[in-house]
Amino acid sequence: MAGIVLTDRQRLDWLRLIRSESVGPRTFRSLMNRFGGAAAALDALPDLGRQAGRAIRICTMAEAEREMETLRRLGGRMIALGEAQYPRPLQAIDSAPPLLALLGQAPVLLRPCVALVGSRNASAAGMKFTARLARDLGEAGFAIVSGLARGIDTAAHEASLATGTIAVLAGGLDEVYPPQNLPLLHRLLEQGAAISEMPLGLAPRGRDFPRRNRLVSGLSLGTVVVEAARKSGSLITARFANEQGRLVFAVPGSPLDPRAEGGNHLIREGATLCADASHVIEALTPLLDGDEGFLSPPPSMRDSGADPMTEALWDELDLPGIEAAPSAAIPEPDHSGGVIAGAAEVVDDRRLILQLLGGAPISVDDLVRASGRSAREISQTLLDLELDQLIRRHPGGTLSRTEA
Repeated sequence: MAGIVLTDRQRLDWLRLIRSESVGPRTFRSLMNRFGGAAAALDALPDLGRQAGRAIRICTMAEAEREMETLRRLGGRMIALGEAQYPRPLQAIDSAPPLLALLGQAPVLLRPCVALVGSRNASAAGMKFTARLARDLGEAGFAIVSGLARGIDTAAHEASLATGTIAVLAGGLDEVYPPQNLPLLHRLLEQGAAISEMPLGLAPRGRDFPRRNRLVSGLSLGTVVVEAARKSGSLITARFANEQGRLVFAVPGSPLDPRAEGGNHLIREGATLCADASHVIEALTPLLDGDEGFLSPPPSMRDSGADPMTEALWDELDLPGIEAAPSAAIPEPDHSGGVIAGAAEVVDDRRLILQLLGGAPISVDDLVRASGRSAREISQTLLDLELDQLIRRHPGGTLSRTEA
């Protein structure tokens, strides 16, 4: 799949912008869309801060160059949103990181992925079942995504070393948590990868784990919760997955085991029961379009009414003249000062789909035939429109345009 290609200077400007004070993924998108590129956004930040009555600390070029050089010495690199090696499912979420720091094998990021998550204090039976799931899913062609934590995460990574696994870190790539899993990280890099959106040298803090969890689910077509207490990070991952339009699976357990409460609760809320890898494979295979793409299903779970997280994931800037960021592609000037190739096509595809959709629901296959576009192109555009709440999904996977 073709994508943008940043120059070294543009990559440094992107890094400076996302590392500047209170610039999270949504503010980054807003600034890029307002000013057309990271360099122009960096130039505008001081004035915007003064208009808002605050001083904004901007990441210096020396700091960005130092982080890039440190990552290179570790054997890693930065992948930018919109580049060919950036995972397409992750690109579709509205809080996609502008830059991902990567160690290991980049091609594994482009494979269809399944997240396996669960309790750090896992039972032996839970870890044995996780290992079986991971092996069977890996043999079926799926890469396994997890968070490198103890328990279920560790079992998932270890069982998929040979077929490819992705570890998503809550801190910088040089700050492995827990430290006991550093040897596991080194082993998984042979066939898999480790990614993080956080600065090198940053040890994970409490609020960084929910940030990490949304990447675990965002990378994956489906998330499987093996064992989880009623209040756990694994249920946060499941909530993110549902909000992102991904399938949620849960392994049932004994009602007498507190580690089964979370999974049993998810099943009651509409998650798909998983007692074998075939249950995941059968549900996800129809969502693959055969070209490293995917078709998003409607959320599988009801809104459980759970309390929202008490702390925002980022301190995003509220700047005058900067509108809320859409989920469309981020523009970046090319060498001649124009906009990246493909931006106009994204707009045209959105307009075409909205024109073809009406109040009566139609299937995705019908939409593909009527549009003349490939299923891969249509699936990406549908995700963008759904995130913007311009279309709605109905039972059976049919689609219609919203009244608005």
